This record gives sequence, structure tokens and C-alpha cells, in this order.
Amino acid sequence: MNFNFGESKLDFVKHRKKFFIFSALLVLTGVILLSTIGLNLGIDFESGTKVELLSNETLTAERVNAEFAEIGLAPDSVLLAGDRSEMAYASFIGVLPQEDVLKVQRHFHESFGSEPNISTVTEMVGRELARNAFYSVIFASIGIVIYVTIRFELLYGVAAIVALLHDAFFIITVFSITQMEVNLPFIAAVLTIVGYSINDTIVTFDRIRENLSYEKKIRGFEDLARVVNKSLVQTLARSINTVLTVVFAAAALLIFGGEAIRTFSFALLVGLVAGTYSSLFIAAQLWLVWKSKSLEKKRFKPAENEA
Repeated sequence: MNFNFGESKLDFVKHRKKFFIFSALLVLTGVILLSTIGLNLGIDFESGTKVELLSNETLTAERVNAEFAEIGLAPDSVLLAGDRSEMAYASFIGVLPQEDVLKVQRHFHESFGSEPNISTVTEMVGRELARNAFYSVIFASIGIVIYVTIRFELLYGVAAIVALLHDAFFIITVFSITQMEVNLPFIAAVLTIVGYSINDTIVTFDRIRENLSYEKKIRGFEDLARVVNKSLVQTLARSINTVLTVVFAAAALLIFGGEAIRTFSFALLVGLVAGTYSSLFIAAQLWLVWKSKSLEKKRFKPAENEA
């Protein structure tokens, strides 16, 4: 599938306020949801125990829950994995006592013929993982600002970071609505989207800079708006064609990849859409508004000095 807009009359700059309002409403919705519903944090970020089961036959969630019920336990979630669903991951919010761990090991060794792999995350470890995930996003953002500022200018870098934060917040909002489990694969997906989105944004910025070099003189907002809109139209087909290929791959992972990577593939799918949107309609539009104000200040500065 190939999209080619050629000399399209599309005017994205004209609708910039609509894009800003939509994103502002999204952020407001996210803040409300996070302060009320919150996120469904997995045991990677809260204290808990995960039991990895391996069987010689196909498993079902009902079978796994029934096996645990025999020893008086009820897992908070059960995920199936493997080509024949011969693997299962049972998660418990809160750390299981040692006597329960021993009961689980004995029971499933007798039932499935193999001892389960049991891992525990304490509350302290969960907080450390959450803190490290936050730091990884912050350090990535700082590195991106420095790189984009060196390659372009500071306004480009700030606009790119706002777009990235918009993408991350969009994913978090969707996960708050769906209440899907937030775990380490979720963080991996967010960082993947950060890299994809900044690549798309830099391509758009590079086209803006190139088109600016062809202009004899940039007087103000109208000249900048014409250049930005031309650049967006030129990169639109490339962005749609690129994101569709990756979306197909992410959708295939979501459908056929199994429960073990469902969080990663879903977050990736949502982030790809948000990243393309923000690169075209948030980052470039913000740069346009800020750059035009910067030109106005420079234009009126000499007059103020003469006065």
C-alpha cells in the first residue's frame, strides 16, 4: 500500500489549534484516570510472587486455577504461553509465605512432573524497578534534547521532547482505561516508541530545515507556516507507509504472539499510532508557534532599543 499526496492542498497548520486541544483533552483525561482508577501494576513494580509452570500437555486457565485451589491458593492472574499453551505464569499480589511456596513446589512436581520456577519481588525491589524505569525515560529524553539541539536548534529539541512525553502519556492513559498489566515489557515498549517517534520527528524537522534553506527570507508566521505545511505534506506519505508496515508487525505479535508478550505488543501498537500523530501534528506545530514568536521578538527588539 502506497500513499502519495504529491502537491496536495492539505493544510495541517490551519488546524493546529484543533490538534493542541485534542492533545490537551487527552492529557486532562489521563490525569483524571490516573488520579482515580490508576494503573494495574504487575508484580514487577509491586511486591508479589510469580510461578512459572511447565506441563507435558495443553493447559488452560481453568485447569491452573483448579490446581492451585487444591492447595488453598488463588492466583490473581494466569497467563498461558508456548506453542501448545504448555506453559503458564501464575501471579500473586503480595509475597507468598515460605510454606505456601513449598506446597506449590511439591504439588506441581507431583501433578506436572516438573518443579515450577518461582520468583519473588519484594516491595523494595518493586520500588527500585519503578524508579529505574522512570530514570531510563528521563535520561533518554535528556540525550534526545542534546542530540536534536546540536543537530538542529534548541526549539526543535524542546518540541521533540514535548511530543515524546505526549506519546508516553497517551500509552499510559490507554493502559489506565483498559487496566492491562503494567510490567517490564510495557517499559520496553515505551522506550521502543521513544526511539521510533524521535526518528519520525527528526525526518520531519530535517525536511523543514531543508525547505527553509530554499527560502530567500522568512518574515514571520505566514512564511514559516507555508514551509512547515509543505514539509508535513512531503513527509506524510513516508510516515504513513512506514508506520503501517510496523503496525502490521505489532498487530501480528498481538494476535499470534501469546499472552507472554501481549502487553508489549499492545503498548507498541498504541505507541506507533501516537508517535506518528505527535511527530506530524504536535512537534512540528509547536516548533512553528515558538519559532514565529522568536522571530517577532527579534523584529521588535531594534525598535525598542532605538526608543
